[in-house]
Amino acid sequence: MKRSELNPLPAYFDRYINKCDDAELLDVLQTAINETNHFPLDKWKALGDTIYAPGKWTVKDILQHLLDTERIFTYRALAIARGEKAFLPSFDEDGYANAAAANARSIESLVDELKVSHQTIKDLYASFTPTMLAQKGKSFKGEYSVADIGFIMAGHQRWHLDILEERYYPLL
Repeated sequence: MKRSELNPLPAYFDRYINKCDDAELLDVLQTAINETNHFPLDKWKALGDTIYAPGKWTVKDILQHLLDTERIFTYRALAIARGEKAFLPSFDEDGYANAAAANARSIESLVDELKVSHQTIKDLYASFTPTMLAQKGKSFKGEYSVADIGFIMAGHQRWHLDILEERYYPLL
C-alpha cells in the first residue's frame, strides 16, 4: 500500500503521514531505517543539552521520544491487526520525556536502539496481511488503520528531524 492510497488520512496524524514519500509502506519503513544511518551525530553532540526555547526537549529527549512513541504505536498496530476493539490508551509525551532520563544516555545508544526499533517495526509490518493493514482501531485523536500507523511512525521521525534542522541547528 502506498501513502497516496490512504483515504481518508486520519486527522491530526496527517501531518506525519504527509512527510512520507509516496511509496509502498515497507519501502517507507526501510527509508526510515536508512535515514538513521545518516543522522548528523557530530552536530547533535555539539548541540549537547541545548534547547531552542524553555520547556522544549534536547536532541536526546527527541530521540527517546521517537523510541517511546514507536513502541506505543507498534502496540496499537499489533492490537488493531489482531482485532482489538477497545479504545487504546494515549500517553503523556512530556511526562514520558521527563521520566525517561534520556540525557543520561549517549546519543549513540539512543540511535542504536532506534535502528533496532525500526527494524522490528518493519519485520512486524512485513507479517501483516492486506486485511490486517486495512483494519481500523480507535485511540488518541480518533480512528486510524494499521497501515496509517506505519506511515505515522515513519513520518513522525521526519517531523522531528525537520524541527532539529529548523530550530536547533541555527543555534550552533
